[in-house]
Amino acid sequence: MITPTAKDAEHKAWMFRLLGALFDDAFLSTVLYFKGGTCAAMRGFLDRFSVDLDFDYIDEKNEIKKVQEKMEEIFQKLGLEIKDKSRNVPQYFLKYPTSAGGKNTLKINICFPVPQFNQYESAQLEEIDRIVNCQTRETMMANKLIALINRFEKNGRIAGRDVYDVHYFFWNGFRYDAKIIEDIRKCSVEKFFEDLVVFVENKITQEIIDQDLNMLLSNDNFQMIRKMLKQETLMMLKDELARIKSKKL
Repeated sequence: MITPTAKDAEHKAWMFRLLGALFDDAFLSTVLYFKGGTCAAMRGFLDRFSVDLDFDYIDEKNEIKKVQEKMEEIFQKLGLEIKDKSRNVPQYFLKYPTSAGGKNTLKINICFPVPQFNQYESAQLEEIDRIVNCQTRETMMANKLIALINRFEKNGRIAGRDVYDVHYFFWNGFRYDAKIIEDIRKCSVEKFFEDLVVFVENKITQEIIDQDLNMLLSNDNFQMIRKMLKQETLMMLKDELARIKSKKL
């Protein structure tokens, strides 16, 4: 995973230190399935920085309380302070010690129940030298496409990184699992892409793109992509919609 500036190295190191500790735990390593931007970047599926840790929780015994207890033990051992946590879902905001000033908060999200059609695989994460259960690339892309519009529908927020990730996945010829989209959105894939095109056209602004991405990309990459990101993403979404419609003929 890239490190845009020297000051981001400390945050990256703390993420990797925590990831290693979580996946060294015999219980947590069997129920936490890695996902999201950090997972994608560490697997070489994205070329941007990512600052949060996201997991799916999969366990028939539904021992979420045990997960929280184990995680909080690890936080304490590493010297991570729980700055805030959610009462309803396993979500933490952790504060790590720093002498550099600036950013020192690490966010962890755990999702459950997970979409029924999500798929997972074991993957070697070279940067932490661990074999970890992760979402497949097709699952990641489907969930990222959904997140682009779901994030706004749920809390009124739009993340420029979602646009960037969708663009990057299409640019590199990745495919998505249509069953996940149909299950979560409760509509056909065709209708979903029609809605997504309208959403990007009407809701994505240059300000949203600039505010979110300028800290996640190198300056050269950011300056190169920022002005063309919306236009090219729309082109890719429309091309995919046309492809879907052509298959019906």
